[in-house]
Amino acid sequence: MAEEKKEKKAPAKKKAAPKKAAAKKPAAKKATTATKKPAAKKAAPKKAAPKKAAPKAKKAAGKTLRVTQIGSPIGRQAYQEATLIGLGLNKMHKTRELEDTPSVRGMINKISHLVKIEDDAA
Repeated sequence: MAEEKKEKKAPAKKKAAPKKAAAKKPAAKKATTATKKPAAKKAAPKKAAPKKAAPKAKKAAGKTLRVTQIGSPIGRQAYQEATLIGLGLNKMHKTRELEDTPSVRGMINKISHLVKIEDDAA
C-alpha cells in the first residue's frame, strides 16, 4: 500500500494556447490598362409600382387646443423633452394649435408643468 501511495499520477500538463496566426495583408491588385466588357444583362422581372401613401385623415371638425411652451426641457428627463418635440414645441413661448384627441391630451398631461393650454372652439 505504501508503494501505491508513492506512485501517484503526475499532474496533467496544461495545453498551450493556440498561437494566433499573423494577419496576412491582402495582395495588391495588379493595375490593368484593358477595360472589361460588361457582362450580358439578364432580363429583370418587372417591379411592382411603388405603393402610394395612405390617405391622410381629414381634419376633424372637433375642438382644437392652443398649447404654448412655458418651461425649458433643460435638466428634465429625456421623455419630457421628447414629448415636447412630439407636440411640435422646441423653443420657449412657441405656440401650436393641436387637435383635441386622447393621444394629444395624454402627452400634455405628461408635461403639463412645461406648457400652458387654452381651449379653442373650432
